[in-house]
Amino acid sequence: MEAWHTKCADKTPIPMRHAEKPHLPLQATVKPRLLDQVRGVLRRKHYSIRTEQSYVDWIRRFILFHGKRHPSQMGKAEVSAYLTHLAVHRDVAASTQNQALSAILFLYRDVLEQELEWIEGFERAKRPARLPVVLTPAETRAVLAQLEGTKWLMASLLYGSGLRLTECLRLRVKDVDFGYGQILVRDGKGAKDRVTMLPQALIEALKAHLEKVCALHRRDLGAGYGEVYLPYALERKYPRAPREWGWQYVFPSRKLSADSRSGAIRRHHLDEDVLQRAIKEAARIADVRKPVSCHAFRHSFATHLLENGYDIRTVQELLGHSDVSTTMIYTHVMNKGGRGVRSPLDGTASGEPRRGQTMGDGTV
Repeated sequence: MEAWHTKCADKTPIPMRHAEKPHLPLQATVKPRLLDQVRGVLRRKHYSIRTEQSYVDWIRRFILFHGKRHPSQMGKAEVSAYLTHLAVHRDVAASTQNQALSAILFLYRDVLEQELEWIEGFERAKRPARLPVVLTPAETRAVLAQLEGTKWLMASLLYGSGLRLTECLRLRVKDVDFGYGQILVRDGKGAKDRVTMLPQALIEALKAHLEKVCALHRRDLGAGYGEVYLPYALERKYPRAPREWGWQYVFPSRKLSADSRSGAIRRHHLDEDVLQRAIKEAARIADVRKPVSCHAFRHSFATHLLENGYDIRTVQELLGHSDVSTTMIYTHVMNKGGRGVRSPLDGTASGEPRRGQTMGDGTV
């Protein structure tokens, strides 16, 4: 099995890059702009690119809301006014308001390094308790039947392995273990690694898909490209790794693009909107009335495992939850809809009228 993983790289020699001049550090003569300082601190603390984009956007909005005043000249009153504006005039959800607050507190505490008492005095908006959207096995099959090709394979992994959308998109070839029938999820939510199952029903389809990805990678190498993004400066420690087959994305984008941070031309993974739109359209065609999303497949994965008798600790490990109480929500879902509690209507006497029947006096 190990030979199968490496045969793509063995077919094509990896061209060496031209010698590059060493980058000499530039002396900082001008203090970076505030938002650039925010980005720098976020990257130093190893926040994800999505968190970086979100925090920078919220801080920008906060500054614009107060007429481009510098945050060092503002305080608790201005922060409260902005959060009130979001809740009252923008009617945002509690989670959105909390995200904005987290970004602003990060600005004051970690970027401006202001140790002010009011920073700790904010209470976060209470998030309403929501039950997850769970598809029945029949609904799951109906939605998957409307997908094909790569989109079908990705959606099947979301349901069959319990992957989050971003975990599926960032999956690398080296982390698909056909020998043990498992998938290694690297740097998942909360920067945690975990192991989940690789459905036997997907092995042949996934191998065939990787053969096509391998051919695409060879073409990229031949054209002088073939690099992929590596986290935590691994490309400096292992200069050849970005072009190696094992590090390539399982679901690469169709086009080469410039890296948002370094500007290097690489083949990134598929955009998340591709699968999100496809699943919504598949649910519409399948006439599934529930609000089906990519995450609904993960919810269905957990619920169906519990329904099949697997213990909650096992499901917790497969999902990567830190606390079993998070996994417990799926037991609540299982107890709804008449499966855990019998309706009093189902216990009526056999002599009582059923739907469509009438009493002797003509009443229904």
